[in-house]
Amino acid sequence: MTAPFQPSRIVAAAAQHRVKCVLIGSLGAVLHGSPATTNDADLCPDRSPANLTRLAAMLRSLDARIRTEGVDDGLEFDCSAEFFAKVDLINLITNAGDVDIAFQPAGSRGYDELITRAVEFEIDGRSLQVASLDDIIHSKETADRPKDRAVLPILLALRDEISQRE
Repeated sequence: MTAPFQPSRIVAAAAQHRVKCVLIGSLGAVLHGSPATTNDADLCPDRSPANLTRLAAMLRSLDARIRTEGVDDGLEFDCSAEFFAKVDLINLITNAGDVDIAFQPAGSRGYDELITRAVEFEIDGRSLQVASLDDIIHSKETADRPKDRAVLPILLALRDEISQRE
């Protein structure tokens, strides 16, 4: 099901289903002004039961399947609130591109913490909460993966540029 990455469709689905979440990761950094590119959307949703029900409906509307190596179309799974209540991280493929759901991103306690510093952006007329650039940087520093280390100098320079403008 390798679909082209269409972040505006993912944002639209989240808005349509009223999913409370914070966009994190590289796509969040792009919205802050990072020139780095990404091919997925990383979301940190609120864990309330009602929101997990809305999250499951959103992901079903995008034909979500678990992304795994060697299985091009992904694996079917129980896309339900009960399933999401039991996981901390899941990588998905959808008909709008890859979506990673992280209930507790590296360096964070999750939605309740991130939302306090989130910045609101508008994409195609829809409001979206995006993790602060500081939170995105902290998460990448904490995760310390090669791809995170590669983008950190760009994000640190962006933070310096933004603070000089302010």
